[in-house]
Amino acid sequence: MEREKIIVKTSIKGIVVNLILVTFKAIVGIIANSVMIVLDALNNLSDALSSIITIIGVKLAGKMPDKKHPFGHGRIEYFSSMIIGVIVLLAGLTAFKESVQKIINPEETNYTVASLVIIAVAVVVKYVFGMYVKKTGKKINSQSLVASGTDALFDSILSLSTLIAAIISIIWNINLEGILGIAIAIIIVKSSVEILKETIDNMIGTRTDSEITKKIKETINSFEEVQGTYDLILHNYGPDEMIGSVHIQVADEMTAKDIHVLTKTIESKVFIEHGIILTIGIYACNTSDEKFAKVKQDLDEVIKKYNSILQLHGFYVDTRFNNIMFDLIIDFNEKKPKDIRDSVIKEMKDKYPGYEYSVIIDNDYSDL
Repeated sequence: MEREKIIVKTSIKGIVVNLILVTFKAIVGIIANSVMIVLDALNNLSDALSSIITIIGVKLAGKMPDKKHPFGHGRIEYFSSMIIGVIVLLAGLTAFKESVQKIINPEETNYTVASLVIIAVAVVVKYVFGMYVKKTGKKINSQSLVASGTDALFDSILSLSTLIAAIISIIWNINLEGILGIAIAIIIVKSSVEILKETIDNMIGTRTDSEITKKIKETINSFEEVQGTYDLILHNYGPDEMIGSVHIQVADEMTAKDIHVLTKTIESKVFIEHGIILTIGIYACNTSDEKFAKVKQDLDEVIKKYNSILQLHGFYVDTRFNNIMFDLIIDFNEKKPKDIRDSVIKEMKDKYPGYEYSVIIDNDYSDL
């Protein structure tokens, strides 16, 4: 709720600031007959619209989970970020079109000292406000605010180029509005593409920040019963909502009661310290037996021959069915991971022919 209040409060400030700038810039642009100032005013209007979309998005994303959406509505924020990206893209394409027309059909401009002062003030206001919004967005992990702040920073550059064009026009009577307009339009389009790309990446699913996974693993490994932490997977259901799963390795002598107490304690600590709900799976380890320890040692030697194998975990020898089980994490760049697995199994069968092998190829979901 605190995060939502910050986003709404920041967005309302954006609406007020941009509507004030729209009013002044529109008046100055019409009086000075400057297409760049008019476009600048339209950009500020789109910024106000972006802030409204951000407010709507965070309000919808904050709805409680329901039967149809048991994981909540947090991902709606990504849709609002995408809409803002599209708005920025359209603003850039419009600026490009108008700038080209300005080059083909140049018109005389009529700047005044008052108009230059207003533009200069707009540059400072948009830059300072853009930095504030972007910093706030990063602080509370709001992609919509980061996108709005980035857009505001580019608007300050647009206003600055308008100011430069106006000064050049007054001193040397050279009209550079069209040329500068095209340059700024390209920058705006590039920015919109980056916003859309980042949003789409989040919607598809990207690797979790290594700093987060490192801290979670440190929390789990702080329990003396845990011999290793593997297969940490975090699912993002919005910028402020993560649910995940992980495997921990424990001694096979532990009872069901011991494991139950351990996993529940770990889950509670992870939630308190990181705000993440984890489901914990178990890898039992029986390498305390010298015979099985020797099998594990030989397997480790085999693994060393393959550079594309990043990790071996989940090792266990099931004596009931003479089955050796383990998981392999193989580099994403390896084109034939199944061939690597089959080669490892073949080498182990040559050493221990009396066993079957159950080997799973895992993905490198988080930094090892």
